[in-house]
Amino acid sequence: MNTPRKFESLSDFHRAFGLPQPLHPLISFVNMEDIVIPADVFDHFILDFYKIAYKTNLCGQARYGQNYYDFGEGGLIFTSPYQVFETPKSSGTGYIFFIHPDFLLTYPLAKKIKQYGFFSYAANEALHLSAHEKETIMSIFKIIDDELQARIDKFSQDVVISQIELLLNYSNRFYNRQFITHKAVYNDLLQKVEETLDHYFLHSKPLNEGLPTVQYLADQVNLSPGYLSDLLRSLTGQNAQQHIHNKLISAAKEKLSITDDTISEIAYTLGFEHPQSFSKFFKTKTNFSPLQFRQSFYSSGEL
Repeated sequence: MNTPRKFESLSDFHRAFGLPQPLHPLISFVNMEDIVIPADVFDHFILDFYKIAYKTNLCGQARYGQNYYDFGEGGLIFTSPYQVFETPKSSGTGYIFFIHPDFLLTYPLAKKIKQYGFFSYAANEALHLSAHEKETIMSIFKIIDDELQARIDKFSQDVVISQIELLLNYSNRFYNRQFITHKAVYNDLLQKVEETLDHYFLHSKPLNEGLPTVQYLADQVNLSPGYLSDLLRSLTGQNAQQHIHNKLISAAKEKLSITDDTISEIAYTLGFEHPQSFSKFFKTKTNFSPLQFRQSFYSSGEL
């Protein structure tokens, strides 16, 4: 792969893709049908700005992990700055809203926008919209586009910022709906998450590979770490890291209660590099040190 072309300004991006110069140097609203794909100039490119794309060609079967789900109104894809994109072969249909981070400076949204997890989702984890949801998103897009087409004044940025925040809050709501309405689709995925963690500890993988990570768990179910965590939080109230910790504590309690292994041996078996780290983790999660738990277990007359 050649070195990706980097676009630091919207003007450069518009010029490279055959678009008229943006009406504002830090934000632009683009109809995808107006994009002219460069001929063999670069295979990949990097954008220094946020990108929110509504694509109509997401219609049909959307992939969720190992499964597919039908939804027919297109969807939204969110990407944060400095992501690498493959240059498309055709422009497609839909709309793209670009936001340079500098546009958000001095506004609380500059920090808050990083809290919206969907900017780290993979492209196949798009927000698939119902007809009503599409109307809501399109109405916000129209307000932003109208504001850009109008004469820019001292209130323009405030208005656009408020619409961006509204768009992101609605997207949060709609993603939560997506997690809930597709719950049946995700039942097998939830089961696989549990089986993956059970298998990891049962087959002593921590000895060679260390503690399981969210990235490892996400890879096993073919989802991005951010999407998996938000999905699990929506369905179970706990994110992926918490699921890992719960399984880790269960495995630790089992070893403390049914084996004579030392605390150090158990720590290494579970993937901790240092016994002190294991003891601190266990105490934080249970309010008992590993030794206190073992002693209380034996003194309770169990086993």
